[in-house]
Amino acid sequence: QVQLVESGGGLVQAGGSLRLSCAASGDIFKINVMGWYRQAPGKQRELVAAITSGGITNSADSVKGRFTISIDNAKNTVYLQMNSLKPEDTAVYYCNADLIIHGLGEYDYWGQGTQVTVSS
Repeated sequence: QVQLVESGGGLVQAGGSLRLSCAASGDIFKINVMGWYRQAPGKQRELVAAITSGGITNSADSVKGRFTISIDNAKNTVYLQMNSLKPEDTAVYYCNADLIIHGLGEYDYWGQGTQVTVSS
């Protein structure tokens, strides 16, 4: 079984920083893409940023210049450094991983979510 374990959420004042981590464990042959999505109350889940194992990134316009996604392939871990946080960044942040599992093929996994709250 594959698990995604997230950490790093919390409460921060506007202008502050947080770093989210998501570690994938299990019988992983290869990471295709790992990323972060978020869902605020009453809103749809949206992509925040994603990164391939080769380091190609994609991010939402709303976080460009403030958030940085990175990956450590040796640790199967993706990070999201969030700077200059705004109250509108408040949401539950979910890790997502598109993985190739030994002998089984390609599967998509979600973490349990971590709350990020930015106070004004």
